Parts: sequence; C-alpha cells; structure tokens
Amino acid sequence: MRTNARLFWGLAVFFAVVTVIYVAWSLLDPMHAAIEWAGTFMLALSALLAAFIGFYLGKVYTAQGGEAPEDRLDGNIDDGDPEAGFFSPWSWWPIVLAAAAALVFLGLAVGFWVAYIGLAFGLIGLVGWVYEYYRGLFAR
Repeated sequence: MRTNARLFWGLAVFFAVVTVIYVAWSLLDPMHAAIEWAGTFMLALSALLAAFIGFYLGKVYTAQGGEAPEDRLDGNIDDGDPEAGFFSPWSWWPIVLAAAAALVFLGLAVGFWVAYIGLAFGLIGLVGWVYEYYRGLFAR
C-alpha cells in the first residue's frame, strides 16, 4: 500500500511539472502567446486527482497499521482472504437488474419513458433479489 501511495504522489508531481511546462510552452508560442485553458485544466486536475489518491492510500496505510498480507513478499494467498459474504450462484435476479439498468441508460439516450420502464423492472429485480431466501424453494 505504501508503494501505491508513493506511485500516486510521483504521478501528482509529474502532472504538476507537466502543467507548468505546458503553460510555459503555450505562452512561448509565437502564433498565439496565450494560455490554452483546456489542456492546462486537464493536466492540473490530473495532478490533483493523483494527489488525492496518494493522500488517501497513505492514510489507509497508516490506519491499517502496516503492510497488508498481499503486499508482503512472504505472504500467502490465504492470509489476505477475507469473508466476502454469501452469494447464491443460481440467482437470476442480477440479470434482471442488469437488464433494468440497460433499459434506464437506453431511456436516457432514446426517451425518458423507456427509463421509467427500466426503473420499474429495477425495483422488481431489487425486491426479488433481497427477498430471494424468504419464499419458495430456498426459504429459510
């Protein structure tokens, strides 16, 4: 995790330096001699994003109290294997939710009435997925 934080801090410094070079180069251009704002903002925001991620990863590293098992050279796969929860392999509800999300995004492109149909299917799929083990063959 510490290595990832350092990589992102390095990216932040790189993008900041490139931003300064980009502004200087655009000012030295004899044809325009003005700051090109789109590229300047893109590079500056890239530096800011890399700095945010580097800061976050550094804070997570210090909060977890050292190296994670997957970051150690002598770590095994099972050392960092947490409990991920229970997922039913035969459930069809995620496919219904994916189709509903596809309808919602299609509705954003075509017409909002399709998005409303997708939202209705999404609510049905979400309720079906949540209450899958309360009724029917697999009730507990």
